[in-house]
Amino acid sequence: MSAALAVLLLQGWQPLPDVLLRQLEAQHAGPTPGTSLQQYAGVVLLGGALEPSYIWQAHGQPALNGAAERMTVPVALLQQHPHLRILFTGGEGDLFAKGLTEADRARIFFDSMGVSPQRILYESASHTTYENAVFSAKVPGVNPAQPWLLLTSASHMPRAMATFRKAGWNVTPYPVDFRTGTQTPWTEYSLADGAKRWHLVLHELAGLLSYRLAGRA
Repeated sequence: MSAALAVLLLQGWQPLPDVLLRQLEAQHAGPTPGTSLQQYAGVVLLGGALEPSYIWQAHGQPALNGAAERMTVPVALLQQHPHLRILFTGGEGDLFAKGLTEADRARIFFDSMGVSPQRILYESASHTTYENAVFSAKVPGVNPAQPWLLLTSASHMPRAMATFRKAGWNVTPYPVDFRTGTQTPWTEYSLADGAKRWHLVLHELAGLLSYRLAGRA
């Protein structure tokens, strides 16, 4: 068997997670470019784009992961829409983690970007998407019945939207951090990428199923 054929055979299983990921990302479209956002009270921003606390503390500077658009897109939205504010929600995904919470790290990031502290609210106790929705509704000055934009990764949006709406939020999706296009060239497939996409897809599908069984979505 030639090396080229072996590579093709190894890559043959990888289009499946790509298709599943594309389906997740396509479930919720955000506002079309140029659409007025004047009616929205703000942007609910879910954590998940920040590297662990120990990395921040070791180097004394912000560190974003592969979902960085969760943090960079809101900065642009605030610049373009002066009436908007951000509600960042995220404590620490690891129950036994120590150090800076996600909200602490988000504050450092937004301060470094020159964002006015008066335009950002923080919720720092949540560990899950369900807790994001429930705890954020209790932040002083927040009315979940008002229209809000919900900003998170496109693949996470189906679970996030179902959870927030179940919790009584009036949210409109604003998906970012897309990992697929309308199609993927075969030259872009790799074993490492395939494994990452399987992990992401299975995490979201399992999470959505468990939330629905528990009545949280």
